[in-house]
Amino acid sequence: MAIELTVGPVAHGGWCVARHDGRVVFVRHALPGERVMAEITEETSRFLRADAVEILEPSADRVTPPCPFAGPGLCGGCDWQHASLDAQRRLKTDVVAEQLSRLAGIDWKGTVEEVPGAPDGLGWRTRVQFAVDREGGLGLRRHRSHDIQPVDLCLIAHPEVENVGAEVMNWRNASSVEVIASSTGDQAVVIAPKPRRTVAVPDLDTSVAVFVDEGKGRSRVVHGRNHLVERVGERDFQVTGSGFWQVHPGTAATLLDAVLEFAAPQPGEWALDLYCGVGLFAAGLAEAVGPEGAVFGVESESVAVRDAERNLRDLPQVRFARGRVENALERFGIERADLVVVDPPRAGLGRDVIAGLTGLQATRIVYVSCDPATLARDLAWFAERGYSLADLRAFDAFPMTHHVECVAHLVKEPVQGPTSRDAVDGVSSNPGTHPVEPRS
Repeated sequence: MAIELTVGPVAHGGWCVARHDGRVVFVRHALPGERVMAEITEETSRFLRADAVEILEPSADRVTPPCPFAGPGLCGGCDWQHASLDAQRRLKTDVVAEQLSRLAGIDWKGTVEEVPGAPDGLGWRTRVQFAVDREGGLGLRRHRSHDIQPVDLCLIAHPEVENVGAEVMNWRNASSVEVIASSTGDQAVVIAPKPRRTVAVPDLDTSVAVFVDEGKGRSRVVHGRNHLVERVGERDFQVTGSGFWQVHPGTAATLLDAVLEFAAPQPGEWALDLYCGVGLFAAGLAEAVGPEGAVFGVESESVAVRDAERNLRDLPQVRFARGRVENALERFGIERADLVVVDPPRAGLGRDVIAGLTGLQATRIVYVSCDPATLARDLAWFAERGYSLADLRAFDAFPMTHHVECVAHLVKEPVQGPTSRDAVDGVSSNPGTHPVEPRS
């Protein structure tokens, strides 16, 4: 059923909000202020979802989507290809501001910043996971669907991802195929086979590493080595298999700079890096606190912990341990810290983790978030426990999509008594020592 709508403000998730017969309608492929004909795609007792299938009165921000697979009923990977890049960043700014205001009572006046490396918003995604159809062809999921949109080219994929040529090959018996291109020129294909099936790997250039994802963090090398190398500044980071790394080529350095700006680590301080991955933030923290300081990183993925230990083996003041952040403070006997950096998954931190972190009496906490809704929720809970937002920067790390990266700086008034590294139970004043015994 098609209905005529006058489109209102942007909403989190790549939607705009309209109303029809007193009901809220979340509309995709529209822009604020437009008048559109929209096809209903989903109906609930509280709201409707719809796709704008005809634009009756377009916004001045509307452009022709560069990708032929972007539009109603097609690929769900991009949300804003029909908006100019400036408009996309204004829309994301509005979303971040609205989430902070509604969920945390925070009046944020910032703007979403461009991340260097993709001036036209295309060719930035260095890791693309394709779905595989029944015939072995690659495609991308349609929005809110398991259906696969066949593609022969993804315009937001990095050129070195496209140079692998995976979309024109057959991957029968695979459930997904991830193509990766690193900042140092490494290329890899990670194949997830269907249960009890064997994938016949197509002929690829010999420089492309190939490995099979066997689940539970295990991978089997078919060709080449089982890791890629990423570079930020003068430091290389090994990332095994399809382990986590920022997909925009400029984001890792951008976020590291923002984290260090807010954290302001000082020589001799004791820092925590939680959800530390392969050690990106820990590297910057460790170099700043120096041999008289200490950094302790916690990560749940054992492969990432091994990578982090290798990546920072030249910095004896940093240690890593495998564990869940939810119980890491108690498990490792951590009672104090000068500063804390957290980079949780999309679900955010939650009340229990926040309670533990605020108990450390850190003078500043830096929160890296890929979801402004869970960030805003968590900031409200931090405020209940005496930590206020001092500053927040937001970055357009995912052009053409609704996603945005935020870095929040939280501060607390200094408490009475020492809070330095030497005040932590079990910490020696000897250089290079650490208050806990990491277990990986």
